Amino acid sequence: MNWRRILSSLTLHTALVVLCGLTLFPLLWMVSVSLMPADAAARWPPPLWPAHPTLAHYRLLFERLDVVRYAWNSALIAGSITLLSLLINSMAGYAFAKLRFAGRERLFGWLLAAMVIPSQAAMLPLFLILKSLGLVNTLGGVIVPGLASIFGIFLIRQHALTLPDSLLDAARIDGAGEFRIYWSLVLPLCRPVLVTLAMFTFMGSWNDFMWPLIILTSDERYTLPVALANLMGEHVQDVELMMAGAGLTVLPVVVLFLLLQRHYIEGLVLGSVKE
Repeated sequence: MNWRRILSSLTLHTALVVLCGLTLFPLLWMVSVSLMPADAAARWPPPLWPAHPTLAHYRLLFERLDVVRYAWNSALIAGSITLLSLLINSMAGYAFAKLRFAGRERLFGWLLAAMVIPSQAAMLPLFLILKSLGLVNTLGGVIVPGLASIFGIFLIRQHALTLPDSLLDAARIDGAGEFRIYWSLVLPLCRPVLVTLAMFTFMGSWNDFMWPLIILTSDERYTLPVALANLMGEHVQDVELMMAGAGLTVLPVVVLFLLLQRHYIEGLVLGSVKE
């Protein structure tokens, strides 16, 4: 029996190590290629590690692109969307979970049904709306569409459903208003799922390419992914330079995930609770 348990555990851990290696390999190879001399990645078979590591491609990237400006634009957009969407989605999720109003369940059902609509199908009407508001070629035009998401509302609602009604009723008896209950009681109790939603939102906003490409027309307002795509059009054969740019784009998201992974995993588990 013990041998069977040991063999089962060994098989499971071996499979996890293999899957982890397959997942990390593209990221590690991207970093490796960015450190290779020019044209080294074009050899066959391609080398796994740079024989003579160099930072020349990173220096060249900063020379050809205003990386600091584009990174600041991306950080400003992603940070604004993350903070504002947490506020709006948490309010809506709490309302759908704990407040009683006419048509609540029907409205929430319509929201869930809207999740099947591809985001690309809404880009044209969304662009026309923002154009009428004068938000084309502004950072606000990138930020506004991300301020609320059906997934965010659903995730917070599912967690808010687990909060005991007796706790909220006790706060109401003590004279607390709904906003006070939401701000002082609900938000702290929803911290794990809020961190999870913040991770999803920040990663999606930071890596978003299509919408900033559509709404922004001035080079100085480009985000980092859009600027790197334009560079790729000029230097499509320079694989090492492209990998250096991709590494700079991925780095903030990886660091943020490593810092918040404990809360992120906890929030995923709590968010999976169903009504």
